[in-house]
Amino acid sequence: MLIALIGRDKPGALQTRLDNRDAHVGYLKSSGMVSQAGPLLDAEGQMIGSLVILEVEDMAAAETWVAGDPYGHAGLFASVELIPWNKVI
Repeated sequence: MLIALIGRDKPGALQTRLDNRDAHVGYLKSSGMVSQAGPLLDAEGQMIGSLVILEVEDMAAAETWVAGDPYGHAGLFASVELIPWNKVI
């Protein structure tokens, strides 16, 4: 199943994002569960969150993935949503 993860950064957390970006990207690449991923941007093009499409067996696997994300360990996100997603195009 596909799960859309939408993580919204805490206000003023850009440096936290930058400090943990390499570890996060490494986790994205090594987990084998990420179909697509990239930062959410504000009107000025600054990173303010994340969109990750996970390909997992169930919601529990998505929750486990989130628990291992270096961004989460760093306290970057103000909120994280996991939403079942259906790819049409």
